[in-house]
Amino acid sequence: MKGKEIISDQKKNIALVAHDNMKASLLDWVRFNKNTLLEHRLYATGTTGKLLEEELNKKIIIFESGPLGGDQQVGSRISEGKIDFLIFFWDPLEAQSHDPDVKALLRMAVVWNIPTACNRASADFLISSPLMNEEYLRLLPDYDSYRRRYKKN
Repeated sequence: MKGKEIISDQKKNIALVAHDNMKASLLDWVRFNKNTLLEHRLYATGTTGKLLEEELNKKIIIFESGPLGGDQQVGSRISEGKIDFLIFFWDPLEAQSHDPDVKALLRMAVVWNIPTACNRASADFLISSPLMNEEYLRLLPDYDSYRRRYKKN
């Protein structure tokens, strides 16, 4: 499949999301990576966003809480090309009332080929990559044939 190329700036648009049982872990990770994160534009869902603003002493863009549509708002921004990077500390042992939204968000990250970390180890590897502070040429599948699949000639 032929693809498109999208350039992510040196300053990335990073979405940070955490389920309730994972917020402390995300905050600990954010503390450790504070200097790097402050170089980028940050987005977050609900309570996570408020906690991050306090921790970082920086205004960030806060969407609704996940169960109220925040995960879908992040997914929408991904599909619009407005989010370059997703850090989502989700809780694999706790059923979520909004599990379909969680799956949809992760699906959008894969569909639009954005770097995604779902735990601390993968987040450590992604944020420490030399590509983090460089322009990055992200390849996207060409979805034009999919979009045209029902059009008549």
